[in-house]
Amino acid sequence: MRIRSTLTALAVVVAGLVASAGSSTAAGTTTGSAYCGITWGSAEKSAGALSDAPLVAVRTGRQDCYDRVVFEFAGPVDGYAVGYGETWTEGEGLALSPYTAGDALLRVSLRAPAYDDEHQGTVPYAVGEHVTNVLRCSTLRDVVFGGSFEGYSTFAVGVRARLPFRTFTLAGPGAHSRVVLDVAHQW
Repeated sequence: MRIRSTLTALAVVVAGLVASAGSSTAAGTTTGSAYCGITWGSAEKSAGALSDAPLVAVRTGRQDCYDRVVFEFAGPVDGYAVGYGETWTEGEGLALSPYTAGDALLRVSLRAPAYDDEHQGTVPYAVGEHVTNVLRCSTLRDVVFGGSFEGYSTFAVGVRARLPFRTFTLAGPGAHSRVVLDVAHQW
């Protein structure tokens, strides 16, 4: 009887430890408490429609829990598709993977051109160009311009691992708009 009581008590302690550690998921993470409250996931995200507002700037920044890439446009833009992949090609079929640093690759397709029709179709970046400085970033390793074709602009964003990310749009400054990509520092 005493052995049964001891085994029952031991089972309760083990069950409590397992419950407090969280349950295992398919991605190998726990569901106990999310890092910095981040619950974004790593599945592809897309939204919005095609716009004719041209790209004017790309910049990066480091936050406490994630790194950020901001794509700024000279007008309203709300269209994007972002997801992890093995390779990403620009409009002419050039694979960007060899040009992009990082162990994982986020494929970014913005539903707006990088060229400005009012200025003879000038493009701010060359295909394959590393467009931002990511030296202070924890997760971002590279941002490479993939080109602009038929109103879509592509970028390959190299990150240190396949991590949760979110994408959304912001209005401003002024008449401009921004497509924002945040990549968590960890799961």
